[in-house]
Amino acid sequence: MTEYRIKRIYEAPEPSDGLRVLVDGLWPRGVSKVDAHLDRWARDIAPSTELRKWFNHDPARWEEFRRRYREELRGHMDDLKPLRADSGRPITLLFSARDAEHNQAVVLKELLDELQATNGD
Repeated sequence: MTEYRIKRIYEAPEPSDGLRVLVDGLWPRGVSKVDAHLDRWARDIAPSTELRKWFNHDPARWEEFRRRYREELRGHMDDLKPLRADSGRPITLLFSARDAEHNQAVVLKELLDELQATNGD
């Protein structure tokens, strides 16, 4: 069973991160590609530009953002397959937002955990 984690990309990489996957649509400011220590940049599953701009990291819009983003992800189930393959190591979903509780990585982790529980992956 894969363990999904979330972490700000600005935090130092650690061996315990396992597979490091950036889930932002835009490259994070101030982070070099070398320093990011990424295994994958999953731009295809990031929120659409329209949704990202609408949300604007406003906690008052959080529940609606979660609903809309999950709806967008339904159209990208094939893009989630690499994240659902059990590699025997954790998968850390990296994000750049300052708010660690209200961002797309939180929603994506919830969905991946649910899919794993219902499909017995």
